[in-house]
Amino acid sequence: MTPFAVGLLTGLSLIVAIGAQNAYVLRQGVRREHVGVVVAICAISDAVLIAAGTAGIGALVSAHPGILTVLTWAGAAYLVWFAIRSFISAWRPEALTQAAPRSHASVALTTLALTWLNPHVYLDTVLMLGNLANQHGPQRWVFADGAMAASLLWFVGLGYGARRLAGPLGRPSTWRVLDAAIGVIMLAIAARLLLG
Repeated sequence: MTPFAVGLLTGLSLIVAIGAQNAYVLRQGVRREHVGVVVAICAISDAVLIAAGTAGIGALVSAHPGILTVLTWAGAAYLVWFAIRSFISAWRPEALTQAAPRSHASVALTTLALTWLNPHVYLDTVLMLGNLANQHGPQRWVFADGAMAASLLWFVGLGYGARRLAGPLGRPSTWRVLDAAIGVIMLAIAARLLLG
């Protein structure tokens, strides 16, 4: 298997996991609201983080564990806040496509927070993918390109796929269940972050 294919499959295996970022991309796709902005921020952020790991920034993060501690607490606080919002939405569901529109800036800031305040993104993307890329020696950037392609494919598919399924996914009853599940998942991730 080529380094590109290995990077693509490894990237997909890490990015497809259920989390706050994927839930938000799905939500914005169903709302048909600023999907391009959300997809672009997620894919570009992943590309920057993968490139940083491949360039060796992972060693810097490993050498300064305080960085991850700060990100862990900030990320856990944000996830708890996101969970509370999800529970409120589950309590008072409405069709996502009829909800009040949000500004580009609000959507962009939420996407950036869900991406950059998540300490797992540094562990998975910078440290793990960076380490795996560097095991490919002179082909490390080919591996990194595969991982970046995986991110782009995933976010485009998730965001625009949800947009196409907005009808069945946009019903209040569907989102009552999804919002409650997202809230539980966010609290579980926050607890896992804080408890180790």
